Parts: sequence; C-alpha cells; structure tokens
Amino acid sequence: MKKIIGLVLISILVLGLSSCTKKTAQAVSTDGSTSMEKVIGALGEAFESETGIPVTYNPTGSSSGIKAVSEKRCDIGLASRDLKSTEKEQGLTSTTLAYDGIAIIVHPNNPVSDLDIATVAKIYTGEITNWKDIGGNDSEIVLIGREAGSGTRDGFESITDTAEQCKYRQELTSTGDVITTVSQNPAAIGYASLASVKDTVKALKINGVTPSEATIKDGTYVVQRPFILVTRTGEALSDSAQQFFDYITSAKVNNIITAAGVVSAN
Repeated sequence: MKKIIGLVLISILVLGLSSCTKKTAQAVSTDGSTSMEKVIGALGEAFESETGIPVTYNPTGSSSGIKAVSEKRCDIGLASRDLKSTEKEQGLTSTTLAYDGIAIIVHPNNPVSDLDIATVAKIYTGEITNWKDIGGNDSEIVLIGREAGSGTRDGFESITDTAEQCKYRQELTSTGDVITTVSQNPAAIGYASLASVKDTVKALKINGVTPSEATIKDGTYVVQRPFILVTRTGEALSDSAQQFFDYITSAKVNNIITAAGVVSAN
C-alpha cells in the first residue's frame, strides 16, 4: 500500500512540475485607431491561427492609442495619422503598415458625385452651405466629422487645409457612427476610412478620381493617410508582440491587408 501511495505522489509531483514549466503564450495588446479595426482584426485572427498567440484590440482612437503605448498600457499603438514631433520627442517610433483612403461620403440619394478639394474645404469651413450651390438639392449641408484627437479628422483637415476651421454639426467618436449618421440624412456629408465604407453611403469622386486601392496606390486619389504602428523607441517588445510586429510587417500578409481594403506599405 505504501508503495502504491508513493507512486501516486510521484506521479502528481511530475505532473505538477510539468504544468509549471509549460509556458502560456502572452497575448499581444493593441490600442488606438478605430479606422484600423478591420485590418488589425484580420491580421490578428490570421496570426493567432498560425501561432496560437491571441491579439487584443482596443478601439479608442489614434491619440488615445498613442498615449496608451507611451504609458505602457499596451504593446503596440495604432494610429491613422503620422506622429507629431512632440510625440516623437516623447520617445515614440512609427512604422507604416498601410495606406488608407479617406472617403468623402454622402447619402446614396444625393445627386452630387464629384467634388474638388477646394470645394470640400469651402463646405467644411462654412463658405458653401447649401447643396444647390454645387449641383445638389436645395437643402442646407449638414457637416458630420470626427472628434478632436481622431486620426481620420487630423488626416482630413490636414489634406483639406481646414484645421481649426470646420463648422461641424456633429463630432462623432467612431468611423461607424459617421457612416451610420450620413446614411440616415440625405443632406449630410462626412468622411470615413475607405476600408470601412458600406453601400449605405456614397463615396464621392475627388478631383474626378474614384477612391480605390488602385488610385490610393498610384497616388491619384489625394485624400489618403497612413496607418501606423507605434512603439517605444529603443525598447524591446515582448516576444509575442515582436512576433506579431514582424508578422504583420512582412510581405506574406499583403493579401490580408489588401482584402481589408487598404494598401500595404511593404
């Protein structure tokens, strides 16, 4: 009996030691741009399927994601704009993952289909206030945009040279909210990541160019911005985070990035 008990105890001890020495892969945490949800979701799913390492995504907006990585609350920050000089001075580095078009969107029933950048700027700064003045219906233009700190807003206002000048009716906190709001108001105009645009809204041509992967890649569609990965300068990532970083910046995932509606930078 003592011999049997001894063997059982040894077996339990061996199993215990085995479970203690078995390491569980550390999850990779990302935080930031809501516009990057589709591409990061697809890349994270593919990475987890291949490696077994889970990837979490917290859609807080570009500025919040940059702050999160700076404060070491996530592994990799996500931003849909370039880093500002002040952010680089705080010890942050950016790596461009992809390029995304910012679609200027209206209700599908809006007869306007093509605007130039100068006209878009005049609309958002309040110089043009009625659709009839640009070939549309006789109705007041309702300006929809993103909240301060949004990478999409920063990109849009930089390209149209309208920073601090836009007369927004509503400032919304996500790409999805902008699309939904414009889809429900025939007089509304908004802007959103091209990768997220659905057939519930109409993406306008800009300067005669339709927003698409091809026109973003060749540069003819001018309303575009980078999707970047933000890390802490000179500080090593965890093993899991480094694996994920290397994976999503490799050429082998270009098809995944393209399927998400953006243009790979690699």
